[in-house]
Amino acid sequence: MKKGKKREFQSSELVKSFAKIYGFEDKLLAFEIKDFLEEYLDESLFNEIESVNIDHKTVLIKINSPLLKNDFNLRRSVYLKKFQDHFGAENFIDLQIL
Repeated sequence: MKKGKKREFQSSELVKSFAKIYGFEDKLLAFEIKDFLEEYLDESLFNEIESVNIDHKTVLIKINSPLLKNDFNLRRSVYLKKFQDHFGAENFIDLQIL
């Protein structure tokens, strides 16, 4: 008698599967962007980022510091290109700094 195979999932695959089922893919991607920024930026700069969201393929980053906000606005296209390269160009079409 054959024993059926147990399907093994990695936790990240399971989370992505649930996100797709319940429509939270954008929020999951926003968390990944925030993690990317945490690695990319200095800790003091990263602490100035209040939130990261995605709305209609637009990345929305809310920043508390006026200096960091200005830097992000000046380098907006650079950050957008980094996000598109790292997470896929089909996921984002614009970046807004709030």
